Amino acid sequence: MTVWAGQFLSLLGSGLSGFALGVYVYRLTGSATTLGVIFALGLLPSILAAPFAGSLVDRWGTRRALLVSNAGNMAITLVLAVLLYTHTFQVWHVFPIVAVSSLVAALEVPAFGALAPQLVAKEQLGRVNGLRMFAVAASQVLAPVTAGFLLLAIQIQGIILVDFVSFLVAILTLLAVPIPAPPPTDEAATTGELRLWADFTEGWRYIAGRPGLLGLLVFLASVNFSAGFIDLLITPLVLSFASPGSLGTVLTLGGIGMVVTSVAVSVRGGPRRRVRGILGFSLVMAAATVLGAARPDVVLVAVAAFIFMGALGVAISTNQTIWQTKVEQRLMGRAISIVNMVSQVPQLVAYTVAGLAVDRVFAPLVGRDRVRSPALATLVGNGPGRGIALLMMVMGVLIALSVAVAAANPRLRGLEDELPDAVPETVAPPVPTTATAPR
Repeated sequence: MTVWAGQFLSLLGSGLSGFALGVYVYRLTGSATTLGVIFALGLLPSILAAPFAGSLVDRWGTRRALLVSNAGNMAITLVLAVLLYTHTFQVWHVFPIVAVSSLVAALEVPAFGALAPQLVAKEQLGRVNGLRMFAVAASQVLAPVTAGFLLLAIQIQGIILVDFVSFLVAILTLLAVPIPAPPPTDEAATTGELRLWADFTEGWRYIAGRPGLLGLLVFLASVNFSAGFIDLLITPLVLSFASPGSLGTVLTLGGIGMVVTSVAVSVRGGPRRRVRGILGFSLVMAAATVLGAARPDVVLVAVAAFIFMGALGVAISTNQTIWQTKVEQRLMGRAISIVNMVSQVPQLVAYTVAGLAVDRVFAPLVGRDRVRSPALATLVGNGPGRGIALLMMVMGVLIALSVAVAAANPRLRGLEDELPDAVPETVAPPVPTTATAPR
């Protein structure tokens, strides 16, 4: 719980600064394409670093990897604070800041995913992942509302300093908890580029040699492609017909939806049949996307966001539990890093082309005064922002198609029965020796 509390504060601080900066950039530029570039820069460095980051997590251990990532985030936040306090901040500064933050996240994500099996028994993994999603969701709920008040009280400079302090607290909690050191390897002293690449390929062969895990990975990639469009376009969609305050309401209700389902998962452990749970809740996400795109109505979009994010919370935590139980601990960092890399590549493509797709394809159909497709206009309406809505509706349909294809894969459906668990039933508490001391 100590580590969880520290990570929750870190997520909340990042949520405050991320929301404030996102609204600032969009209101300043009014460009979905600019947002797409920023979102893409938030993924590309992480993707490029993934082959090495997972190996470093397995070699360094989760504590050291998380300490490095949190220290990196502190440095980034400090640079941003200096730019803001000296009144030299410009929009282009967001690009390198986001890129470096993405590079740091390449360590943080697999390290935190590999940490849970080291600290809790197998039957508790679902609940722990539910708590992790609760932290993510709660930060999404609190960040938009809190950021609005803090922008008035301490301005964006103060919010960035709050983010800095949150990372410091996260580091202190990591130092306070005993975490097992990584098992020694025959090549522990070798950390060169070739060795790290060999580690990465070993992790890939592990996944590729298990058709159920490979099928799950392909499904995640296909859903993330559609989710990338939705993630990027929700802000300009709402701002096309409502105020930034309404956008905050929509995002807050989405976070509440994830809070509700994450609490349920943390109490009950998630769906008993995990693959079916992932597919079923992904189908709910598809339906919510179509619903939210139907009309320019804040209430409708907010309800859709609540449903979508609630289903997403269950799907993410359940997926994480599958990988944590089916992958050997010595390969956990690499496996989770590969999952994130393969899932993020389609997101990167979506972020890159979403703005252009809206501006050049979908907006001319229903998003301007002269409607070229009356049939499509009956689905989503016409006028400003409806081209965005049409593209989001298409993405909802694509998620549903991905679920149908995945459900037809017998190796994916039988993953839980065919592939034995790779983690022990119980986890012994770490002995406070030099092997578990902070490194």
